[in-house]
Amino acid sequence: MITSLEGSWCLILGASSGMGLATAHELAREGVNILGVHFDTTDGQEKAAVAREEMRTHGVQAHFFNANAASARTREELLPRFAELTGGAGVRILVHSLAFGTLLPFVAPETEPGVTSRQMNMTLDVMAHSLVYWTQDLFTAGLLREGAKVYAMTSGGGARVMPSYGAVSAAKAALESHVRQLALELAPSGIAVNALRAGVTPTPSMERIPDSDRLARHARGLNPHRRLTRPEDVAEAISLLSRTDSSWITGNVIGVDGGENLTFTPNDPT
Repeated sequence: MITSLEGSWCLILGASSGMGLATAHELAREGVNILGVHFDTTDGQEKAAVAREEMRTHGVQAHFFNANAASARTREELLPRFAELTGGAGVRILVHSLAFGTLLPFVAPETEPGVTSRQMNMTLDVMAHSLVYWTQDLFTAGLLREGAKVYAMTSGGGARVMPSYGAVSAAKAALESHVRQLALELAPSGIAVNALRAGVTPTPSMERIPDSDRLARHARGLNPHRRLTRPEDVAEAISLLSRTDSSWITGNVIGVDGGENLTFTPNDPT
């Protein structure tokens, strides 16, 4: 059954920029109350505060928490607060949009650093494993119920390679695997879990990728729409997919890329 999202709650991990922020704005316009977790410096916190107030102009509740979303302590501290804020209604939509990882080669020249065990573990923990831990704790706390939707942000990098991207690529591949496993285990509870594979999207995390300008030019030229994916494209997909109580669309990697994945070949710089 297609239902209204008005009055429901969405938890966004990575809510202060990129796809997470765009999703928060989109859902707030639809009447969804927002819980946002982000990890920012003073400047980032100020921008998040401005965004929060903008969301509240739509008549919804919006609460942002500046904390490390990959920390078990953060989950322990925030889950009781989320239960209180939602009034027991739980979280209808969970968006995992954490993009923090190392961009170093596996095998580096003698004069340059290569990825370390600590950096590799951190990248996979933040960008992949934390999805499992948040889903576990929300479900155990009774905050994920029948009809809930869980979304993880993946990319074409989970199946392709390019210099210095190995740890992030591994994290995306692991994230997609986690999505399939969670979909299997949560299906009896009527909870859908999917990964959204955005195309090349101008976000702060993309800007940190070496040679990202060249990647953007290449993607724009080959995309059938002749433009890059925008964070708002992903936000609209989340809004659309969340309007059903059904969990029948689950365990998928759903392309939100304007057909970009149709035109890229294994030899392209992605």
